[in-house]
Amino acid sequence: MPHINAGDTAWVLVSAALVLFMTPGLALFYGGMVRSKNVLAIMVQIAMCIGVVSILWVLVGFALSFGHDAGGGIIGDLRLSGLSHINAGIPGFKGLHIPPLAFVTFQMMFAVITAALITGGTADRLKFQGFALFVVIWLLMVYAPLAHWAFSPGGWLAHRGVLDFAGGTVVEINSGFSTLAVVAVIGRRSGWPKSPMLPHSIPLTFVGVGILWFGWFGFNAGSALSAGHVAAIALLNTQLAACAGLLGWILVERFTEGTYTTLGASSGAVAGMVSITPCAGFVGVMPAIVIGLAAGVACVLAVRVKFRWKYDDSLDVFGVHGIGGVVGMVLLGLFAAKSVNAAGANGLFSGGGFHLLGLQLLATLASAAWAFGISWLIAQAVHRTVGMRVAPAAEFEGLDTAEHAERAYSTET
Repeated sequence: MPHINAGDTAWVLVSAALVLFMTPGLALFYGGMVRSKNVLAIMVQIAMCIGVVSILWVLVGFALSFGHDAGGGIIGDLRLSGLSHINAGIPGFKGLHIPPLAFVTFQMMFAVITAALITGGTADRLKFQGFALFVVIWLLMVYAPLAHWAFSPGGWLAHRGVLDFAGGTVVEINSGFSTLAVVAVIGRRSGWPKSPMLPHSIPLTFVGVGILWFGWFGFNAGSALSAGHVAAIALLNTQLAACAGLLGWILVERFTEGTYTTLGASSGAVAGMVSITPCAGFVGVMPAIVIGLAAGVACVLAVRVKFRWKYDDSLDVFGVHGIGGVVGMVLLGLFAAKSVNAAGANGLFSGGGFHLLGLQLLATLASAAWAFGISWLIAQAVHRTVGMRVAPAAEFEGLDTAEHAERAYSTET
């Protein structure tokens, strides 16, 4: 084994904890945006993702994602199943100066929150058992291949030189387009869009976005896998893109609707952080501001399209994560600079020509098509067998009581 750097190890372990902390933050973020009769349902769906994905990741998910390439850069083999022989090293990561188990744990948290993000699009009507089965199959057939493509040195996208610092494809585009596929299968909420379905607690949502913002520093800066210059620039870029996204979103609100909203500020910050996720360690600070601002504007406009096209992405997972991920991946092809990170590449504006931009477009299209197509097939299979949507009576009553026999708020004094 190579020399283990204690400082780098500590940073990655803390970052893994920060990324896990994002998941209950997501539960608060989503929980505040649904109606009060469904707040616990979406929280327990997210909790289920933590449990199921963590166990499955150790058993087989990590092996499929980062194991020895099984051919064509598509998927890993099963030699690392159950983390057997993990201390012998991870294929392609010969210069890793942290324990392999630290890397396993850090990547586990990425898989957890990516699955949990899907619950936002399907809020108010998702059947718990059906979603649990969907997550199991989806992790193996959608997430693991995409992680191998982009994160593993043996993956076909990584091998071609595609840049994705912390998951523009694997996490953001994947969650957005997977959500769109599931929404297409289970259909719209009863009464949407005619009936108002307003957030029951925007303060709860704002607390949630604060936790997400805090955890995102571990998400992006931790992806440097060392406590050095690249981690520092990734952390600063995350902050700047979040701020620019926040401002971009609320400025569009002001010019189109004449007001600024707390929910818009929260969503804009998330959009900015989504867009900088693939770019964080590859671009300078000024491009980070431009990328975040572009995402804030693009995502608020994308969210409004659902009312025209009548697809019910309840909490705008596709509009924010799917489109924000696309913005980040494409703009990385323009702004990437080897002067920021020698392990990266030069984009169009850094003298690298159109080569990197072409690769980024290829990765964007391939990951979006795979996430949507395979997720649609899985959702169809589960929906036709176990079922992925609750009965109309349960939807009307609310999932908290109908599915989980709980109430978030008691009327008793």
